[in-house]
This record gives sequence, C-alpha cells and structure tokens, in this order.
Amino acid sequence: MATLCFIIISSSQCPKWPIDTQRRRLKKAARVIAPEWVGWRDDTCKNRSKRRRYGVNENRDEIGHKHDQNPSVFVPPVSSEPLPLSTAIAEASGLARELISVLGRETETLLGVEGGVPAGLVETKADLTAAYACALENLRALLGTPETESALVEWRALDAGLMAAARNNAAALTAAREATGANLDVLNHLIEIDPERIEFRYRRAGILVSQGRDEEAHRDYLAVLRKEPSHFGALNDFGNLLLDTGYHSAARTAYLQAVKVHPELPAGHVNLANLLLSQTHYAAAKEHYQTALSLDPTLAEAHRGLSYVLAGLGDEAGAAAHREPGFRDHAVLTWPHRGPGTPLPLILLASAMGGNIPLRHILDERTVQSAVIFTEYFDPAMPLPPHRLIINTIGDADLCRSGLDAAEALVARSAAPVINPPTMVRPTGRLDNARRLGALPGVITPRLALLPRAALMTPAARDLVADHGIGFPLLLRSPGFHTGQHFVRVETLGDLAPAAEVLPGRDLLAMQGLDARNRQGDSHKYRVMFVDGALYPLHLAISKHWKVHYFSADMADQPEHRAQEAAFLGNMAAVLGAKAMAALDSIRRALGLDYGGMDFALSPDGDILLFEANATMVVYPPGPDEKWAYRRAATMRILEAVRTMIAGRVPIVTEHSCESGLKSATAPIEPGAPIVL
Repeated sequence: MATLCFIIISSSQCPKWPIDTQRRRLKKAARVIAPEWVGWRDDTCKNRSKRRRYGVNENRDEIGHKHDQNPSVFVPPVSSEPLPLSTAIAEASGLARELISVLGRETETLLGVEGGVPAGLVETKADLTAAYACALENLRALLGTPETESALVEWRALDAGLMAAARNNAAALTAAREATGANLDVLNHLIEIDPERIEFRYRRAGILVSQGRDEEAHRDYLAVLRKEPSHFGALNDFGNLLLDTGYHSAARTAYLQAVKVHPELPAGHVNLANLLLSQTHYAAAKEHYQTALSLDPTLAEAHRGLSYVLAGLGDEAGAAAHREPGFRDHAVLTWPHRGPGTPLPLILLASAMGGNIPLRHILDERTVQSAVIFTEYFDPAMPLPPHRLIINTIGDADLCRSGLDAAEALVARSAAPVINPPTMVRPTGRLDNARRLGALPGVITPRLALLPRAALMTPAARDLVADHGIGFPLLLRSPGFHTGQHFVRVETLGDLAPAAEVLPGRDLLAMQGLDARNRQGDSHKYRVMFVDGALYPLHLAISKHWKVHYFSADMADQPEHRAQEAAFLGNMAAVLGAKAMAALDSIRRALGLDYGGMDFALSPDGDILLFEANATMVVYPPGPDEKWAYRRAATMRILEAVRTMIAGRVPIVTEHSCESGLKSATAPIEPGAPIVL
C-alpha cells in the first residue's frame, strides 16, 4: 500500500484572496500532513514503464528506486512569455480534472478492504501535481490582465473540487498509514488459524521489512522457502534483506536460486548482477545484466549496472551507450524509509560515472529517507527533492569533473548544509594531491605525470618519462580506477609500450613507485579515515606483492600480520609515532573534507609515504569470522562518527525558517537498493 502523499498546491481554497497568499497558506497546511513532500516532484516519475525498484551495490555507487507501469505525464514548463488566458485556463482545468480522477481512484483504494494502490498511481499523482503547479504559474502571470471574471468560473469550480479531493485523499492516506499495524495484526491472526498458507507469511515478511523488523522478516522468509523453495518473491526479497544486513554470501545463494528456478524474470538477474558487480566479478555481472535486457530492453536498472561493468572493463564507449537509457529521465532515485515516524530527508549527490562514496550501509533507513541525484543527468529546471542536509558522495576528482560541476550548481540552489562540498573535492585528484600534499612536512608523494597513452607506445616514450624525473621500474595506471584495476608495474623501457597498449583511456598516469617494504621485505599499507576533523585507524594490509589491497593481502592466513594490525587499531599514535601523526593531521587539514581517508606507508625515518588521499575510501564492517573480531570496534567507531556528523549538521527547523527563504532545504528530498516485488 502506498505511503507517500504528494500534497496539491492549489490556488483557490479562497478564490477572492491573492494567489500568492493562497499558495503560502496551502503550503503551511500541507506541511502539517506531509512536511517532507510539499512541492516536490520526483524526476524518476518520467518514462517509468516496466520498471521495478532496483539498486547497484558496488564500491563506488549506491542507487535504488521504485517501479510502476504508468506512462509518463507531460509537465508543461512555466512560460517565459504569457500564454493566452483561455489557453492557460484550459491547461489548468484539464490537469485539475485528471488530478481529481486520480485522487478519487487512490482514495477509493485506500479506503477499500482488499488490495493495495495500483502500481504507479502515486507517481502519476506526483507528475500531475507538478504539472498543475506549473500550469498555475502560467495562469498566475495573467491574473492581472483586464479579462472578464466569468472566464475563470470553470477553472475555479474545478480547483475547489480538486482541493476537496485532496483533503479526502490525505485523510484516506492517514487512515492507510494507521492501518499498517492493523494489517499486521490481521495477518498474525490468519497465520495462527492457517499456518500452512505461505502467502500470509510472505506478505507479513514484507510489512516487517518496511517497519525495520529484520529478524522477524528473516524468520518468515525462511518459513516460506521451507514450504516452497521455488517461491520467487521470497527468494528475491530474502536476498535483498540478507544483502542489506551484510550477509553477502547468503544473498548470493538466494539470488542464484531465484534465477535458476525463474530465469524468465529480469528482477532476479539484475539483483544478482548488482551483487556480482559489488564484488568486481565483471564478466558474470555483465552476463546477467545482458540477460535482463534481453527480457526487457527498457530496464534502466540493467542499463545502469551494465554501464558500470563496461567502465570497469575499460570499455568507455560501451559504458556511455548504456548511461543514456540508464540515467536519462532517471536521475533521481529514492532509498526507502523503513521505520516509524517521520524520516530525516537527505539529498545524496552522485556521479553517473562512478567514483562515489558508498554510504547506504552507513545511513540508518529507520531514521532517514534519501534521494540520490545523479548530477550529470538532473534537469536543472526541476525543483530539488525535499531535504534538510546535502551529502556530496562524489569523491573521484579525476573521473567526475562534469559531475562535480553539476553538483556545485545544485548545491548553490539550496541553503541546506553540505557535507563534503564539491568545491573541496575538486582539488583532490592524484596530480593535484601529489603537488600540494608533497610540500607538507613529513609527507612524501610520488613523482607523477599524466601522459598521452599513444606517446608511451612510441620511441619518444623514454625521454617523455625522463623529462618528468621518472625512471624504471615505474608504475602505470588509468585514471579514475580503484582497487588496483588497470594499474601495472613496468620494469623496463621495453615493457612500457605493451603495458600502455592494454590499459584503457586516452591519457595514463606514470609514477615513480614509493618503496613501502618493511624490514621483512613485505609491502604494507595503512588506511586512516578522517570524519568531522578526527582521525580514525581503519586497517593495515601486509602483502608480498607490490600492489597492496586489503582484500588481496596476506592477512587471513597470517596471524602475525593480524597481530600487527590489531596493535595499529588499538593504539595508532604509538605505532605510527608523533611525526607521522602530525603529518596525517596536516594532510587532513589541507584537504578540508568532512569525510575522507588516506592510504600510506611509513618510511624508515617515520615519514608518511602517501599513496592516495580523497573521499572515495570504503569503510565496510569485517566479515563474521571470529578471526576478524579485533577489527569490529575500530570500524564501528568510524561508522558511528559518520552518523553523528550527519545528525549534528542538520539544522533545527522552525515555523519562521519554513517561510523565510530556506529554498528547498525545508520546503515542499558497494551497492544499493535491490528489486523488491
């Protein structure tokens, strides 16, 4: 049953009043009913045919949105030139008729005993509401013209009817919200009477998930699957719940079974592909996204996921081809609120290119509701979603230049506070960081140069790298990639051209490697996070290989390595020393970010050998194996610090602030939300 209310901003509750006064009174009244939704229209309401709520669960991005089967509703723009009064009245009247019909249908359904709101009705209501608001703007521009009063009679009558329908709809919606608990009571009673009816348990599991009662939902899904192992809805939705609660291996098992027994349903393929993508299993993820698109070529979720896969494989042309159908007209996605009360509305700014901070597992869906805006594709003519805080999750300054440009423009439209402002992220690319951070006391950065890939495959390559003070062996990488992707060590000049040939991109980063080996000859890499001005140790990775990443390091099989990491997590300052701690804090202050991290090693003299410092650093809780128990407290300190920072940045909203120009801040906002059936 639908739980969102889009309030009608009408202009005729009292037709004799000036239209601006009427709109202000209606906004004020609407805030009482649904303050977080007044005046907002979700951009994802356009072109919503054959879509379900999907998400991409991978290290760079988190997305998710709802599905319906409704055609798009045209939203007329506010005219820069006045329309004829008759045209403006006809436009407003026609939209009012449509809205009255839609509100009536939804009200009847909400007050009915059986069934739920038809798919797409809420989104259609949102589209028509936005269209009607635009039509009112066009009409308002003409009210000062000397036209006869009788020309407005029909529209005023319709608008009065529309307000009555909106009041009835709001009352029905309130009753429907209150009925959720009653519905759960009914299902509990039915299950007591007939415990063998699995559909009762399946429906109850969905309600429990929506209320954030995950353990109870977990038990119901298992009960359904014991009775009917091929139940697609239970397999799919249980997989979603397992993924959301951190059980990735179990979620993968559920998704695999779902596509095995129901290969004809695209939802299972997309959810499985999302999980595979989050684990960088690109080939397998690509196969399932392609299967989903063969079943439904219009699936935006599959196009988005495939764009990430192809980008990860270095096929930028192929990725760009799928970004258009994946993000065009789908630039705003909503993560659900799963809990009681009114959620805190957030905006998360993200880039369609990737390079975003994974935050979904950190945010508490029981207390917040987030709108994710992919900035490159957001229509600047659209109002921002309701929000009281903006979090810029775009973290890769090398990859996301256009996304940061668009993010800056969006931030400028709101008076809400911003975490990690785009202007602070922009100078954190690898070249910029090497120059400015390498000048700090106690910090050593590699010599770095961005060179044309084609030139590195010519005889001039030797002089080209030498001119930048870079000798062999050197490191070569494609900008915009992380976790060791497209990053190689080149031992000699003869190896340079073959290495450059297989790396993607027009330009490549050549760098002089920093010697991160310890006395035992092992390479090591520390990661320290900073949140709201404080430093937090996250991990220490030790490996025989020069390319050190925690997931591939020699930690699981080496107790002595884990002991070293435990010492670092328990007393970072004692392990690193005062010189290194001072250098880390100077890096934090130079970056100026609210959230970010630093990957580095220690030189024999205690200097910081800085590999990377930016906002894209990932913080995931360790696995359930008891061998990682020593890491959990350090991880939880970081996650709690982020949540505390978010709560502390939200302004207190007063009645005065709602009326005094907070723009859309208070007005009527690794892997994400999967497909829910």
